[in-house]
Amino acid sequence: MEVKRRTLRSLVTKLGSVSEQTRAEALAELRLISKHDADSRPIIAEAGAIPYLAETLYTSSHAAQENAAATLLNLSITSRDSLMSTRGLLDAISHALRYHSSSTSPAAVQSAAATLHSLLVNESYRPIIGSKRDIIHSLIEIVKTRNSQPRSIKDALKALFGIALYPLNRQQIINLGGVQPFFSLIVNEGRIGIVEDATAVIAQIAGCEESSEEFKKCGGVDVLVDLLDMGTGSPARLKENAVAALLNLVSYGGEKVGKEVREAGLKVADGVADVAQNGSSKGKSKAVALLKVLLEGNVVRDSPFHSLLNESNLSF
Repeated sequence: MEVKRRTLRSLVTKLGSVSEQTRAEALAELRLISKHDADSRPIIAEAGAIPYLAETLYTSSHAAQENAAATLLNLSITSRDSLMSTRGLLDAISHALRYHSSSTSPAAVQSAAATLHSLLVNESYRPIIGSKRDIIHSLIEIVKTRNSQPRSIKDALKALFGIALYPLNRQQIINLGGVQPFFSLIVNEGRIGIVEDATAVIAQIAGCEESSEEFKKCGGVDVLVDLLDMGTGSPARLKENAVAALLNLVSYGGEKVGKEVREAGLKVADGVADVAQNGSSKGKSKAVALLKVLLEGNVVRDSPFHSLLNESNLSF
């Protein structure tokens, strides 16, 4: 272990070399080591690598950007506190994301966004990262930009999902124009994984009072209802996210929104019931709650919905 420590410290020291080749070689090696050797990650962080890695995100060299961003991602798995306590780290990540369509390589953009997603696993970091408007704006821009790579969009959506898990961040995402691009992905994107990630973000940001007006502008309720239509063959996760979004809209949007959701959602009550019967445990409970909202006491005793809701101990 001591030999490993000395080797890693030597590599970290080389990150500060005046020789560009020496820095590049050390970066490449640290990326490889941190990917395959979990025990090395805290040693690399403790040796002072993170400020060098953050600074490298500003370089014009795509190879250096990619190695630095990938190493930060690897370190974020086990050394989140070290990353978040490094002054300027979030600014460096923001810089890499901001220039996603120009000076930052796609691979570095993806690793930078994935690093954010990894850091956001820690609940205490969600309000900190969510307070960085420039980060949220850049992530939304990646989603909006036509020539963004699918992997970049997916990583940006995952980061936005982590940010939206903190309720006070949701308004920020909405205010920075996030709603319309997310719904555009649902309507226009053919890759189901990206659509699923977009609906996951939508389900979260629906959980604030400001969401209903923005959802209305892009026909959000109808889009979500369509996902629950049994004829569309939407995957289970997509339907569960749609249920969660509609339920949040009702919970936070008041009676006017509740009426709109009921009128549109009644057409796909069977789709909601399908989630209540076949979804995950969390999906089932939300689907039953949404059914209760949609049906509002109008369930006859011989209806299939009656037995389903009765089994869930929800009476009408």
